[in-house]
Amino acid sequence: MALLHAFTRSPRVRRRAAPSPAVGAVLPADDEVLLDAPDDALGPALVGAAQGDFVPAAELLAATRRTKAWERRDRYVRRLAVFARSRPGWLTSWRAAAPHDGDALLVDAQVAVDRAWDSPARTELLREVSPLITAAAKADNGDPVPWRLALDHARGARAGHTYFEDLWAAAVRRAPHHYGCHVAALSYLASSWHGSHRECFDFAELAAQDAPDDSLTQALPLRAAFGYLTDGCGPPLPRARLEAAADRAVALSARFPAGHAWPAEPRNLLTYVLVRLERWAEALEQLGLIGVYATSFPWDRDADDPLGRFLQVRREVRAALATGRGRGHPLRERGRHVRSGDH
Repeated sequence: MALLHAFTRSPRVRRRAAPSPAVGAVLPADDEVLLDAPDDALGPALVGAAQGDFVPAAELLAATRRTKAWERRDRYVRRLAVFARSRPGWLTSWRAAAPHDGDALLVDAQVAVDRAWDSPARTELLREVSPLITAAAKADNGDPVPWRLALDHARGARAGHTYFEDLWAAAVRRAPHHYGCHVAALSYLASSWHGSHRECFDFAELAAQDAPDDSLTQALPLRAAFGYLTDGCGPPLPRARLEAAADRAVALSARFPAGHAWPAEPRNLLTYVLVRLERWAEALEQLGLIGVYATSFPWDRDADDPLGRFLQVRREVRAALATGRGRGHPLRERGRHVRSGDH
C-alpha cells in the first residue's frame, strides 16, 4: 500500500536505556482512582451537556478549531460523542439551533459511526453515515478530525486500499503528524493484513521518527506493540522492537507533567506493555505518573471491568517488585507473544 510506501527511510531501532532503579512510587488509594476522568476543559462541557446546555461544548470545540489544537479536538469529539449516546438531548438541541455547524455535525457523525460499529449490520449502517461525515469535513478544510473519522468509517465499511489511501492522503495534508489519523491507519493495516505485524511496526516506527518529539505519534509504535502482544497470531517479532517501542513511549511520557488527565491514556497503554515485557520498575513509575487517571483503554481489551483490571495490575506490579519476580501475570494469558528472556 502507498500508506506504507509514503515512508521510505528504514526504521531505526533505538537501543534501550538502562532501566531506572525501582522507585517507591506513592500511588493513590484504590477508591481515589477515577476511570476516564475529563480534563479541566472538557469537564464543564460535560456538565453543561448533562444539564441540556450545548453552549459549553460548542465553545470548547470552537476553541480547538480556532487554535488548531487538533489532538485535543479529536479527543473531545470522541468523549462528547460517548456522552451523547446516553444523553442525546443537548446534541439534538445543538443540531436544531445550528444545523450547519461543523462542530455539531462532527460530534453527530462520531455518534453515528460509534453506534454503527456496535451493530451486526455495521457495514450497511456505516454507508448511511457517509453524507454526515462529508458535511463535517466540508465545514473546515484544515481540520483533520473528520478525516480520522472517515478513516475509521472506511475500515468498518471494509473499503478497498485505493479508497483508503485517498482518504489518508487528504488527512496527512491537513495534519502530517495527527495521532488519531495515524492510529486509524494502523488499525486499517492490522485488520487488512491480519497477523502482518512487521508491516504495522514499519509504518508506526517511521511515522514516529518523522514526528516532533512531543507529538503523541511518538506513541504509535507502542500501539503496534499492543496489537502484536494481544493478537496472538502472525510470525514472532524480535523483542528489541517491542523494547524500542516502550522506550520511545517512556521518553514521551517524561515530557508531560505527572498526574494529569491529558497524557493518561498513553501512560495506561505504556503500563500495559511494560507489564507484558516484565519491566516492573518502569511500570510502577508510570503508575505513579498516572496517579488517579485510569482509562478504559487498554484495560477493556480483556476485561468487562477496566477499572478493576487496572487496580489488579497495580497490585501485581507492586508484588512483582516486592518479591523480585511476578506472582503470576495479570496479562499473560492474553496473546501468546513474548516470553521472559525472549530476545
